[in-house]
Amino acid sequence: MLYVDRWKANAVALVCVLSLLLCLPSFFSQQAVSRWPFWLPKKQLSLGLDLRGGAHLLLALEVNDVRKDWLDQLREDARKRLRDAKIGVGGVGIVGNAVQVRIAKAEESEAALKALRQITQTFGNPILGTSVNDVEVEKGGEAGSFTITPTEPGLQQRVGDALASAIETVRRRVDSMGVAETTVVREGRSRILVQVPGVQDTAELKKLIGRTARLSFHEVHETLTPEEAKKTRVPPGFKIYPGDAKDEAEQVLRETPVVRGEELKNAQPSFDQYTSAPIIVFTFNNSGARKFASFTSKHVGKPFAIVLDDKVISAPTIQEPILGGSGQISGRFTPETATQLAIQLRSGALPAKLTVVQESTVGPSLGSDSIEAGRRATIAGFIGVAAFLMLGYGLFGLFAITALVVNLALIMVAMAYIGAALTLPGIAGIVLTMGMSVDANVLINERIRDERRAGKTLVSALDSGFTRAYGTILDTNMTGLLAALILVAFGSGPVRGFGVTLAIGIVASAFTATTVTRYLVTGWLRWRRPTAIPI
Repeated sequence: MLYVDRWKANAVALVCVLSLLLCLPSFFSQQAVSRWPFWLPKKQLSLGLDLRGGAHLLLALEVNDVRKDWLDQLREDARKRLRDAKIGVGGVGIVGNAVQVRIAKAEESEAALKALRQITQTFGNPILGTSVNDVEVEKGGEAGSFTITPTEPGLQQRVGDALASAIETVRRRVDSMGVAETTVVREGRSRILVQVPGVQDTAELKKLIGRTARLSFHEVHETLTPEEAKKTRVPPGFKIYPGDAKDEAEQVLRETPVVRGEELKNAQPSFDQYTSAPIIVFTFNNSGARKFASFTSKHVGKPFAIVLDDKVISAPTIQEPILGGSGQISGRFTPETATQLAIQLRSGALPAKLTVVQESTVGPSLGSDSIEAGRRATIAGFIGVAAFLMLGYGLFGLFAITALVVNLALIMVAMAYIGAALTLPGIAGIVLTMGMSVDANVLINERIRDERRAGKTLVSALDSGFTRAYGTILDTNMTGLLAALILVAFGSGPVRGFGVTLAIGIVASAFTATTVTRYLVTGWLRWRRPTAIPI
């Protein structure tokens, strides 16, 4: 029936008015909107890089780095488990993609196997039968030997955790640049999409977000030099680390750091009070401060090494115990590199190396041209659709145009308030949505014509036209929405932007065609009480 409850009509009218009001800020500049009274809406539709200019980077996480770090962690964990169980260790090393363990006494194999299996962690849902182990611990071919092998599901879990950590680290680094409305999101299994508006030079951006910035403090071997270690062999638990600069030679360091960069509380660029050289002043958290104080108290007069990304950047001698939990890093820094490194240390280390697999920049002038082209396309599309509706359906075409205006306003408001940026493919999605919105109105109007030709009364024809067209409109919108959601879920970049706009447009189109148009027709019917349908 064409009867409409008053509260429903008022609710739809309120939605229409609010949508038109909330989309207004998007038609004005930010400066103009900032001067509006506080009670007016100020949320604006954000533009993608292809419309306003900026830098676009697609970064790939090095999965091999994640695997290597995990194997290093498993090796240290195996040593600790056996040591806690008071089982003598013959050797622990990484061979291929597994950790090989050999104990001193073969008769302790069962106790060693039990201790090593404590390393295994289970994830998933045991109730649904989807729980799996992250590593497999098995006896080796020789007596007293064992193999710890990461499983593929465990590796994927690690990669996912590393990617989530990398995204947060990259976001903190980019935010430190003071750029608003940056985008840092996951793309696929091991990639990160970074979009920074207003940045035209990707070189500095890549330097800032691409460096791993893993800081650690290591004990230096007291007697063995790197040259001697190369001639003989590196002692167990030690490793030769290369120097980062000409005045920092390679060192033989203990692999397990005294303090890790994760225990840094703060890092700021500064200048040495004696030499005026750029330095970095750092502060540890409580845990790091305790470890650093204990180590420096026991090693006064001996060197320790500061390692950044597996390279020695400084190897000072401990003059006195450092009990305050703070210190400084000196090296061949410029003010710019010191500031950049401080930002990287404050934001945290990347869990693995990030490789740039795609980069592009869009200039402001090109973005302005794209905006103008999109605006012309949208206006041309709207005028063409409006002309078709008016010529084909007269007054009912005007109702459809009104619903179309509300439809466009709903799309803009939804995108503004969910934070979806409007891109050039998104504009194409809006133009396509206008056509799909017209399809719904064409179905309704043609159905009304058919019902009228079949001899039904005016009211009955209108009611049947709307009611019987709903099924077809619902089917077409559901299939279109499914396709749009697939684009959003599996697409990236421009494809996803098109899918987001199309999905929002389809939902808005279904609402305006089946609700707004119907209420306009009902209001006209009650007001004019016509004897013929002006189609």
